[in-house]
Amino acid sequence: MKEEFSYTTPAAQPMAAPAADLSMLLISVLKSVLYRDDDERLWAALLNLQARVRDYVAVLNLELVLDEAEGYAFLKSRPEPADDDPAPRLPRLVARRPLSFAVSLLLALLRKKLAEFDAGGGDTRLVLSRDDIVELVRVFLPEGPNEARLIDQIETTINKVAELGFLQKLKPAGGASAGPATYEVRRIMKAFVDAQWLADFDARLAAYQSQLAGAPHAKEGAGHE
Repeated sequence: MKEEFSYTTPAAQPMAAPAADLSMLLISVLKSVLYRDDDERLWAALLNLQARVRDYVAVLNLELVLDEAEGYAFLKSRPEPADDDPAPRLPRLVARRPLSFAVSLLLALLRKKLAEFDAGGGDTRLVLSRDDIVELVRVFLPEGPNEARLIDQIETTINKVAELGFLQKLKPAGGASAGPATYEVRRIMKAFVDAQWLADFDARLAAYQSQLAGAPHAKEGAGHE
């Protein structure tokens, strides 16, 4: 009598994600923003394992923000429970960062520039030179006798915005002496400076100009994560 048996081919079995891939994902996204263009293999792994990543980071009171269209992902603190909610208030793992007035102003100007760029329907990467960014900011700053000092202050603000991850300094194509530095405006800015914030842009700029005229070193009250 012929013996009958059944079997499942390896291709038909559910593939468990390697622990190393999940660990690499969690470490990467806990350290910084993950961009599709920076590591396409890691990005593909995130799309495949995002449910497991969400489960893991939820234990830390974090949630995954993933924008497939724009190609970035990052972690943020989960919303705090309402005052009448009996759920315990957990410590924040991702701290809020108070931003200086100058940084807030530059973020507003770059966000508006990004919106105008997107409306033009051209390239997906907004690249600005240092001189472009200086000109964006200087029209809102009080004039002074020391032009060099003013530019130095704006460059300090540019560097701070780059440290926060909203600008990426690009390597010069023709060597170190190819001209002024250029920066890409990172699209993750859209997740932090949202449409409602942008809708109030004109009113905010009026407040900026008024405050800058009277107190150049004032601090912006709002913070960003």
